[in-house]
Amino acid sequence: MLEVKDLVVAYGRVKAVKGISFTVEQGQVVTLLGTNGAGKSTTLRTISGLITPVSGEIWFEGKRLDGIPAHKVVERGIAQSPEGRRLFRQMTVEENLKLGAYSRKDSDGVKRDLGRIYEMFEVLGERRHQPAGLFSGGEQQMLAIGRALMSQPKLLMLDEPSMGLSPIMTMQVMTTIRDLQSQGVTILLVEQNAQAALSLADRGYVLEVGQIMFSDTGRNLLGDDRVKRTYLGVD
Repeated sequence: MLEVKDLVVAYGRVKAVKGISFTVEQGQVVTLLGTNGAGKSTTLRTISGLITPVSGEIWFEGKRLDGIPAHKVVERGIAQSPEGRRLFRQMTVEENLKLGAYSRKDSDGVKRDLGRIYEMFEVLGERRHQPAGLFSGGEQQMLAIGRALMSQPKLLMLDEPSMGLSPIMTMQVMTTIRDLQSQGVTILLVEQNAQAALSLADRGYVLEVGQIMFSDTGRNLLGDDRVKRTYLGVD
């Protein structure tokens, strides 16, 4: 579904991503792991069209994606729930969700999907007319994921969905990711919680300073001594 080829991204003279290549197959959960500054979020933002790469190619469903404006990337079927959630705090839950569907013309379908989000995240339905800024971190994360889903993405990219959440809320977010996969949504996940991410992932890629150091199935990476020492805190 997604193929990234020799991607190079720079901020001025500093290369944040140094020629990485990876694939995401339809129906998979694929995770990008790495410490802060490894290039994970930059990679997602480049796929989303928010950053223009220096070189390399991005292909989605057999069509070239790099160089296309961000709103066109959403129309192609890719949505991102960004790090830090980036909600409109003064706007209501429902207004935030409807913004996720800004490119859609099917008003009946938008209403139907609003109902689906409210079924998936009951607290959003119960508090749909309240400002997003009043919500807890976990509730805001649900809203950010729901907003991304309102564009009907084929590929959903999640950037640090468990950041700042309690263990219980983290577990709920990971359960949501598994449920979305079972509904046919393909997911590219950036997540600091390596244990949780690899437990979900069909495949994982480990980045260090802008390069992919190794990759394997999620299960195999969980058992890899290098991953255990660096990311799981196991000697």
